[in-house]
Amino acid sequence: MCEWYETSFGEDYLIVYRHRDFGGARHEVETMIGWLNLPRGAKVLDLCCGMGRHSLALSEAGYEVTGVDLSEALLREARSQDGAEAVTWLRSDMRKLPLEGGFDAVVNLFTSFGYFEEDEEQIKVLKEIRRMLKPSGRFIIDFLNPAYVIRHLVPHSLREDGENQIDESRRIENGYVKKDIILTSGTSGPPRKYHERVKLYSLEQFRGMIAAAGLQLEAVHGSYDEGEYDAEHSTRMIFTGVRP
Repeated sequence: MCEWYETSFGEDYLIVYRHRDFGGARHEVETMIGWLNLPRGAKVLDLCCGMGRHSLALSEAGYEVTGVDLSEALLREARSQDGAEAVTWLRSDMRKLPLEGGFDAVVNLFTSFGYFEEDEEQIKVLKEIRRMLKPSGRFIIDFLNPAYVIRHLVPHSLREDGENQIDESRRIENGYVKKDIILTSGTSGPPRKYHERVKLYSLEQFRGMIAAAGLQLEAVHGSYDEGEYDAEHSTRMIFTGVRP
């Protein structure tokens, strides 16, 4: 039986998340550049790069970028973008990367974390981030803020995108935020159903996993507008730190 993340990031993902724009990625990358404080030409790994929005913006900013994702459909979309030839694209599970490391920075963005049931599997991802980094290399992990998600959860929404109807149901269950998606396209066959699941981690739990992986946490931001993290009001929980 396939895990949810092996089936949910296909061609239909590009429909469901079409509204995620490249302009927003450029704004986020500008903020990240300030946090990372890296010289032009530095080597950056975008771990779980998806359709490549941030990889391409990092490349445009003058970095040598490698984008890794498990989804061939999303990588195909990334490779089709203007400027994609400047980025190295690789397909891989984030827990075991086919790379030697030597990166100046690793970024893991847009809640591309917490996909697995066992904490040890999440820690494997963090250990791979450490292995990818040079000593004194820096990392950014952009995760959701559990308290904000719980308080602002929209249980159900329905929207249309061209001939596509997108029905999304969300719930908090057994320590996870879960989403069920039903995609209906005009008269072209039965509805397609997908499931997404992210394990909710508090700041202290995340801090413990980062330490267990041998990484050093330096700061926690509440958004890309550089506000400090506030457990009740921040929309995100963005970790920045270093490999000692």
